[in-house]
Amino acid sequence: MRVIIKDNPIEISHEAAELIIKQINKDHGSVLGFATGASPVETYKRIIEKYNEGEVSLKHITTFNLDEYVGLSQDNVNSYYYFMQDNLFGKTDVNPEKINFLSGKAENLEEECQRYYNRIKECGGIDIQLLGIGTNGHIGFNEPGDKFKDIPFPVKLTQSTIDSNRKYFEAVGDTMPEYALTMGIGDIMRSRKIILIATGESKAKAVKELVEGEVSPSCPATILQMHADVTIFLDKAAASLLGEKK
Repeated sequence: MRVIIKDNPIEISHEAAELIIKQINKDHGSVLGFATGASPVETYKRIIEKYNEGEVSLKHITTFNLDEYVGLSQDNVNSYYYFMQDNLFGKTDVNPEKINFLSGKAENLEEECQRYYNRIKECGGIDIQLLGIGTNGHIGFNEPGDKFKDIPFPVKLTQSTIDSNRKYFEAVGDTMPEYALTMGIGDIMRSRKIILIATGESKAKAVKELVEGEVSPSCPATILQMHADVTIFLDKAAASLLGEKK
C-alpha cells in the first residue's frame, strides 16, 4: 500500500489521472472501474484536459462503475450513470457500447447483480479500480457489517451514508433512495490495481482506520491492506490523523 500525501486535491487529481492515462496508453483496450462522488471529480477533469490535448483516447476502453441507486433511471440527475456522463463519458470519446452499469431499475435485483458479475468476468476483470471512501469507511456501497461480500449485491444504505448524500437529492426536490446496488469487496479486490482518493478533514478518521486499523468488515476499506497494488492519494486534511495514537 502506497500512501501519497499532497497539498491539495488538484495535485492529487493530476497524479491519479496520470496513472489512469498511463494504463490506457499502455493498453488501449483497458478495463477501468470508475467511482462517483466528490473525490474523483478533479481526476476526471484532468483526464478530459488530456483528452482535449490529444494525449489520450478512451474510445477502446471498457468501463464498469462501482454502484447505482435502486429505483433511479439513468436519466435521473442523481443517478450515477448521469454523473459519469456529466463528468467524464459525455466529454470524451468513450464508446457508449463499452459502458457497463448496474441498473437501479432492474426488476430482479439479484439477477442484475449476477449479470454484472458475469460481465466483469467476460471482460477479463478490471485493470484499475478507482475508489473514494465514505466517512464510515465504505468503499463502493459496501457498508460496515459483519462480513465482506464477494460479488455485486443489493444493500440497504446506512444512515451516515444517507446523511452524507441527501443534500444532492434535496437540491432537486427528491427523496434519497435507501437502497443501492454495489460491486462486492471481492470484485474490488480482484482488480489488478486500485487507486483510492480521499480529501478533507471529514475523511480523516476513516483514512486512519484504512491505513492503520485492523482488517475488519466493520470498516470495509481496511481490506485494501490485503491487496498487492494499492495507491492512496490524500490531502493533508484527510491524512491529519495518521500516526496519532488512538
